[in-house]
Formats: sequence, structure tokens, C-alpha cells
Amino acid sequence: MCGIIGIVGNRPVAERLVDGLRRMEYRGYDSAGICTLDDGALVRRRAEGKLLNLVAELERSPAAGMVGIAHTRWATHGAPTTNNAHPHVTAELALVHNGIIENFRSLRGELQARGRTFESETDTEVVAHLISEQVEAGRSPEDAVRDILPQLRGAFALAIAFRAHPDMLIGARLGSPLVVGYGDGETYLGSDALALAPLTQKIAYLEEGDWVVVTRDGATIYDANGEQVTREITTSGASAAAIEKGNYRHFMLKEIFEQPTVVAQTLRSYLRPLEQQVALPQIDFDISGVDRVTIVACGTSYYAGMVAKYWFEQFARVPVDIDFASEFRYRQPVLPEGGLALFISQSGETADTLAALRHCKAEGQTIAVVVNVPTSSMAREADLLLPTHAGPEIGVASTKAFTCQLAVLAALAAHFAVKKGRLSPAEEAEIVAHLLEAPACLNAALAHDEEIAAMAHLIAPARDVLYLGRGPDFPLALEGALKLKEISYIHAEGYAAGEMKHGPIALIDEAVPVIVLAPSGPLFEKTVSNMQEVRARGGKIVLISDAEGLEEAGEGCLATIEMPSVHPLIAPLVYAVPVQLLAYHVAVAKGTDVDQPRNLAKSVTVE
Repeated sequence: MCGIIGIVGNRPVAERLVDGLRRMEYRGYDSAGICTLDDGALVRRRAEGKLLNLVAELERSPAAGMVGIAHTRWATHGAPTTNNAHPHVTAELALVHNGIIENFRSLRGELQARGRTFESETDTEVVAHLISEQVEAGRSPEDAVRDILPQLRGAFALAIAFRAHPDMLIGARLGSPLVVGYGDGETYLGSDALALAPLTQKIAYLEEGDWVVVTRDGATIYDANGEQVTREITTSGASAAAIEKGNYRHFMLKEIFEQPTVVAQTLRSYLRPLEQQVALPQIDFDISGVDRVTIVACGTSYYAGMVAKYWFEQFARVPVDIDFASEFRYRQPVLPEGGLALFISQSGETADTLAALRHCKAEGQTIAVVVNVPTSSMAREADLLLPTHAGPEIGVASTKAFTCQLAVLAALAAHFAVKKGRLSPAEEAEIVAHLLEAPACLNAALAHDEEIAAMAHLIAPARDVLYLGRGPDFPLALEGALKLKEISYIHAEGYAAGEMKHGPIALIDEAVPVIVLAPSGPLFEKTVSNMQEVRARGGKIVLISDAEGLEEAGEGCLATIEMPSVHPLIAPLVYAVPVQLLAYHVAVAKGTDVDQPRNLAKSVTVE
């Protein structure tokens, strides 16, 4: 969600702060700002909208100084206006915040009763006033932060600059990530390693409840009890080049085309081609004793989990429950003794998924995490870490992370089946062979890019679009609809094909395109029957199938997209490509902001 960067430098920081914000644009935001310390003054510049507006403001009114903090804001409390943009400033300090302060109303009321005046509608400003109040009373910044943090309920990553202490920043985290970067005579704070990639590769991840005092000489870290602690300094491996588009028009298109490579990289970690076996990381528990799996995720990751449910139950015969993370804890789920809770996340920092993980851990569940950031909070708290190796995903609408999640989940389901005695060596070898075919099949699907681009104008005028699929293609229908609505702003819904006549068919007319995902196979005939029901009511059908399916379906479609003939196991990976490309090209045709769609954030760090 919001992005934070702070620099205690030995040369001017404004330009580098803005560059750090630029590297976090992928998170999603609607305003931005910086504050530097210059000759005993807090110099703040803010702008609503895109980062270029802040750059223009800095050109009109530069911000000097060798210490500063900066922020991209995704609005929660208060509209995305300049007045609500961070940093928030008092007479003594400037502060930026990622997260949410749940008890801000009561804190704000107490502060106002003591005569404090607020300039914004945000929850963040209460933190600035609470700490400033302490500093104004003569307390040190360190003592003020240490005593105020326990008063805050919710989630936060904070970076604070103090007017009277121009060579220092203080950072803190609870529920939202924050990293410390170590440079040559400089020290940094950032929301993630990617923001700091051009500045340093030496970073330390703050743990829950940590706060840190940052100077040019390094960082002093304290835990939630105020005790000084040491956190391991690691090499981040984040590359500044990872956020370059190359020759692609958008990051999303680049990431769609990276899928054959990153899926192959991911599968390399989970398959032994010579032995024709699935090979997971070292597991410290008996997976054959797991009798039920609970899958928890959000958004696109949830749809990957839905596909995995089919695989786990089909191959391993292990029952699976699946929940949206935002609903999971509140239905008070009954968790089986010795159960496995599987969490799926691109960032590994999604607030409600992380909260659900901790709930399951407290309930004695074994925790497995499929995640794209192996240093994330979820990864560090897992019993079984299953990284996806997709590389940084900059486009807000997930593409390559999704297919890599599917690759990992397919391997995990096959491993379960082997350990449960449900797959013979020959059957395991067959699954491995089909998974190894996936990258080439993804390449074949990408070959239809120009064809899909050419037909995008047929979908772009629509106000509503329906997606239909059966079996594992039902979650793909949901994912296709999500992609279209995320980046083109067209209302779209995905349905199980057989459920269409139980309500959604009322929406069908000649103005509603219907995207049908139907690879040939045992479910094809039933899906075609549903397709005929749409056609009989004037619906315009776009059929995505293989050559055999297209021939069997016959004529009468608005358009068709031919996919390679693939084994049902890898069909969800391959059929993800056309729905991604269709959403992308429709959005381009409509002229929307593909990589940073309105109102969306990449990593949702508030519940």
C-alpha cells in the first residue's frame, strides 16, 4: 500500500527520496510528499495525484537538506487531497505512516481537549501530535517514541524526522513492513528492499514491535519492550533494473510475457526432472498425517487457492476449506487438530492474510506459505516456506505471481498425493512431465497476443461482461473477470457455467459479451450446452478453447481464441494468459492507467 523512504545522508536527498517513491509506485497511491531537514527547519512539499505533480512542485520550490523522509499515500482516512497527504508536520517533527491507527478517534479527541489543532482528516496526524507533545515537554525523541507506540492500536510503519535533531530519523513497525538500509556514511529506511535498491544492498528487516534510531553511523534497534536488539543484516538481492519496462509499453504486459521464464524458474525448485519426482523444501512435519487443509488468501491469490482445492481433493483426496482472509477469523472457523493452514500471498504482507496466519498459529495449525517475497512477514513466520520465484511484480494487477502460485500449488498437491499413497511412481512421473511442459505451453498461448489485441475493440464498449468456466476453469473465470474490472473499469463477473441459468442468465442480451473458458475434455460438452443457452438469448460469445474444442463448438461466436492442447493439470496456468491479455488490451483500448489503476494498491497492509 503506502510507500515510505527515509535517508540520513551525506549529500542532498530530495532527488533520491523522489526516486525511492518512484520505485514504490507499483504499490498504488493517490498522493505523495517529502520533508527534508534544512538549517533547523522542516521543509515539506506535497501534491495529490501522480508523482509527477510532486516533482513539478519541487521544481517550483526545491527542498534542500541531507536528511529527509518521503511517502506515497493510498487514502484510508480522508480524501486523497494535498492537505491529507503525508508527511504530517508539527512544530517539532515530520512523520509518515503506512497502516491504520484504529483508535485514532479517541486519541484525537484527547489531543483536541488538550488544545492541539489538526490540519487533516487522517488517522496518522494523531501520531505526529502525540510524539510532538512529548518532545515539546522536553523529552528526547527516543523516549517520546518508546512511550507513545504502546498507545497505538492497529498497524503501522513509521518514519519520523525531528526539527531539533537534524542528523537522525526514527522508524517503527507493527503489522506493516519496514527495512533498514546500510550505506557508506548513510543509513536508510524503506517500506521494502526494492525502494532502497539503488542506495544499498545491505538491509535488515525490523521485526514486529521493533523501533529504530537511524543516524549516518548506522542504526540502533529496540524491541517492543524497549530493549536494544540486533537484527541480521542481509544482502537484499533487489535490483534497480527490476522496475524497468524495457521495450514494453506497460509493466503488466512485460510481466505477462515473463511468465514462461518465471514459471520455469519456479518449477525448477519443486521438480526433479531426471528422477521424475516432485521435490519440496525440507519439511519438518509428517505431511502424510495431514487430514485437512485450510487455504486462506485474498483477490487473485484466493483464485489460485480455489484451483488448488480441485487439485488437492482430486489427487491427494485431502479435503480443503478455502476462505477469504478478510472473513476467515470472523466466522470463528473450526480448525482440526494437526491441520495444515496454507496461506497464499504475492507480497507476504497483506494485513488480513497475516492476521489469519497468526490466528491459525495460535490455534496450533502448521503454517505453510506460498509467497513471492521470501523475506516477508508471512515467510518469516511460516513452518513451510514455498517461494514462487516470480521476481518483482510492478503492475498492480497480478499476472506472473498468479501463474507461479499455481505452479507451486500443483507441485504441492502432487507431493501430498505421493505422501498419501494416492499416486504411483508412474503417475507422479506423468504429472512431472506435464508440469515441465507448462512453460512451452505458456509461450504458445502468448503467440496469440496480436490476435487478442485486434479483438479488444469488441469488448471495450461493453458495460458488463460475464466469464464462464467449469471445474478448475471456474476460478479462471473469476480471475478473468477480476482482471478486466481492475484495469478497464468494466463491470465483469465470473460464474460457474452450470450456475448461469440459476440467475445470471437474466443479464444476457446482445450488449453483454460472454467469455467462455472451455478446454476440450470431460466437462466440455456441458460447457458448450451453457454456451448455447447464452447464444439463444442473443449473447455475444468469445470462446477460449483448443483446436478440438473450437471445432466441436462450431460457428456462431463473436470471436475465438485458440489455445494449445494441454493436460487438464496445467490448463489453469495456460488459460490464465488469454484472460490477462484480453483485460490488458481492452484497458489499453479504453485508455486507462494499466499499471496503476485507480483506487487499487499492490500490497494491502490495512484490514
